[in-house]
Amino acid sequence: MKRTAFFISDGTGITAEVLGNSLLSQFESVKFEEITLPYIDTPEKVEAVIQRINETGKQDGHRPIVFDTFVNAEYRAMIADAESYNIDIFSTFLKPLESELDTASTYTVGKSHAINQIDRYKARIDSVNFALDNDDGARTQQYKEADIILVGVSRCGKTPTCLYMALQYGIRAANYPLTEEDMGGEDLPDILKQHREKLYGLTIDPFQLAAIRNERRPNSRYSSLDQCDLETRTAERYFRQNNMQSINTTNFSIEEISTRIMADANLNRRIV
Repeated sequence: MKRTAFFISDGTGITAEVLGNSLLSQFESVKFEEITLPYIDTPEKVEAVIQRINETGKQDGHRPIVFDTFVNAEYRAMIADAESYNIDIFSTFLKPLESELDTASTYTVGKSHAINQIDRYKARIDSVNFALDNDDGARTQQYKEADIILVGVSRCGKTPTCLYMALQYGIRAANYPLTEEDMGGEDLPDILKQHREKLYGLTIDPFQLAAIRNERRPNSRYSSLDQCDLETRTAERYFRQNNMQSINTTNFSIEEISTRIMADANLNRRIV
């Protein structure tokens, strides 16, 4: 079963997209074609979108699902006339809040994604720069400034997880790749043991690791199943020896991995 879902806004459309996707993800038996239309900020653009929605419904044989976050009341009224199932996110949630708080919303376009708090924006940028500077054990001398240090074998998801936590939450995340040289001993490298309280382990199923590595270096020792199995087993032994919290990333998204790490490590979000 296929349905079309539109995410429409007179701003960035990010809120409509995020909330809409969260709801649609609960319907695994339905395949959605998702269309995001940001900055629909003139009556002419709204009319064009309505025409597109109506034509899509005729082609699909089902009316489209429309998630909108129009701040402009005129545009909300216009889109309500489209031949679609409409979910007006702002009206759905803001009206009850206005009643509860006994005050009117400001209804400002882009408010939730604007740079309206410079300190939070700076924290985001500084954290992303920190993650980039401390990727793959590049600058271990900065580990004292890290909120957390992710440890794991190559290609288990350390870098994207660090960048996600930095960008979304302002977390200063470094990562250290366990290489063959590191695994020649009986324990973690000394540089890591100096920051034991900040360490968090990432591991992965060896079969999936081999598949990922094979895309990068096909038919190499680096991507062989034997090598991947040896490295993951050694890394997991180090985690146990040092009583490190860890997560198997095999079946989790970057978002899930990041939030699990933050909860386990009791990290405070600098930005939301």
